[in-house]
Amino acid sequence: MERKTLTVQEVAEYLGVHRDTIYAMVRQKQIPHFRIRRRILFSREAIDAWIREQESTIVVM
Repeated sequence: MERKTLTVQEVAEYLGVHRDTIYAMVRQKQIPHFRIRRRILFSREAIDAWIREQESTIVVM
């Protein structure tokens, strides 16, 4: 069975950014996440939906 959640490090690798960028986005509530105690986790489905949303907001000049 495939996990449906991702860690900060896994999301950083998935998006191709540094994990500090993910922590900053979490602090600024720019990326969908949830916490279990002190752990920050991400739903794979929510991240994929967030990516699609970000792609649709790109303005082509």
